Amino acid sequence: MVKDVARQLVDVVEVTAERLGRLDESVARTKPAPDKWSIQEILGHLVDSAVNNHQRFVRAQLVERLTFPKYEQDEWIRLQGYNESPWQELLELWRLANRHLAHVIVRIPADQLGTLCEIEPYEPVTLEFLIEDYLVHLQHHLRQVDKQS
Repeated sequence: MVKDVARQLVDVVEVTAERLGRLDESVARTKPAPDKWSIQEILGHLVDSAVNNHQRFVRAQLVERLTFPKYEQDEWIRLQGYNESPWQELLELWRLANRHLAHVIVRIPADQLGTLCEIEPYEPVTLEFLIEDYLVHLQHHLRQVDKQS
């Protein structure tokens, strides 16, 4: 099942990156409301998601139970200033981070997929659940991007 997730991840990312590569940077930086993320900030959030999950997916293979700190998404967006990043560079970073994450996913042994992972403050879930949920999360945010573009 997780190998299917990895294939779907690459497919979704490649199709989306091609489409978003044609998007004007001014559109990507426009916030729909002061308290809402721009397309660029959504993509930055998805970079953060890839980076955090990369750590989770690798570290969960090294321990019997993984405990990982909470992801403070709004603070990460603010501190990294994604809206000021060059659009094409951010897009390529997102694309390559996800291609690498797919590479990591296919290498995870089946006997490691049941490793319990606790991401504070939530209840523990398996590594397999985190992998499957990663794709669901990514697709959720890409639908937001579609609405704004």
